[in-house]
Amino acid sequence: MNNLNYLEKLLDGAEVEWKPLGKTLFRTKGTLITAGQMKQLHKDGAPLKIFAGGKTIAYVNFEDIPAKDINRKPSIIVKSRGVIEFEYYDKPFSHKNEMWSYHSQNEAINIKYIYHFLKLNEPYFQGLGSRMQMPQIATPDTDTFLIPIPCPNNPKKSLAIQSEIVQILDAFTQLTAELTAELTARKKQYDYYRNQLLTFKDGDVEWKTLGEVTNFTNGKGHEKDISEDGQYIVVNSKFISTNGQIAKFSDEQICPLHKDDILLVMSDLPNGKALSKTFIVDADNKYTLNQRIGGISVKNKDEILPKFLHYYLNRSPQLIKHDNGVDQTNLRKDQILEVKIPVLSITKQKYIAAILDKFDALTNSITEGLPREIELRQKQYEYYRDLLLSFPKAAEKQYG
Repeated sequence: MNNLNYLEKLLDGAEVEWKPLGKTLFRTKGTLITAGQMKQLHKDGAPLKIFAGGKTIAYVNFEDIPAKDINRKPSIIVKSRGVIEFEYYDKPFSHKNEMWSYHSQNEAINIKYIYHFLKLNEPYFQGLGSRMQMPQIATPDTDTFLIPIPCPNNPKKSLAIQSEIVQILDAFTQLTAELTAELTARKKQYDYYRNQLLTFKDGDVEWKTLGEVTNFTNGKGHEKDISEDGQYIVVNSKFISTNGQIAKFSDEQICPLHKDDILLVMSDLPNGKALSKTFIVDADNKYTLNQRIGGISVKNKDEILPKFLHYYLNRSPQLIKHDNGVDQTNLRKDQILEVKIPVLSITKQKYIAAILDKFDALTNSITEGLPREIELRQKQYEYYRDLLLSFPKAAEKQYG
């Protein structure tokens, strides 16, 4: 069944009217609050959420924000700068004044229906924003955007159609949310067991420095050699921090890597999540090492198992301690090579690595485990969203 036939069945002959978003929902402004104030106002357990664009949020007490700037109705928040996107929120909130939000004052409008339609059209708004030096959109961009309202002359039927669409799409988003919560719980469990497995007392094991048991290589810049269809994957911090989901390629293997080499991120922003994150090479002649990534190769694999070392160095507290939370961290070679490594029997190292392999696949793998399941459910949601919200002549009316 194609999109048009499905919508025809759902609408059952009902007319669809295209209305500007600004005349369908009520737009609200934000509050005057600086990033510094948000940090000062952050309190554990505070009930009021403040959105500041992107992933930046704070929780404050109600008395910290003027009553007129607090939104108490389910709303669509427009993140208008940087990464342009829409977020639905149904608890009291406020946001910075360069952002805006919408809520419904019409009982015949289901705001979640409009939210799903805006999510479908996020690429359009991101395209508008990309024309600016700093990606951003303005209120007229959303106010004038046309929204399809089914059966406008029969509010009861219109609301029923909107609600049916929302019910179907919410079922997919709820499943994705449940899987994401499960993934968060498993990552906490993984971190706990990883810490248990990789914590050793001084008298229980022999300790050597990383410089004693490995050889170290600095990566080299590949900026002039990036090619979309290049033969070699350029291992940079983005590649490692996304577990290989985001990659650049090169036709030149400027800094060759070999199977079992361990690659470590040496540079990150203050309080970043990439510093000392590691990646282990799975094949020869596949990768080339970018600058600010350290290449580590084990001298004697009968003494140190590369996979064990990969897990031990990953986000090592011995290296993260160099992040002062203020300046960008740039690890030096000598700081890396002075890291203390426990020397266990190879049998014990294999045992620990095998357990961590299973946890890693469950929590990080993009080909198996929960991340893969979440990706599939998200694609399923997007498929049905396209099916349910691709109204006839939408493109002509919107962009024609």
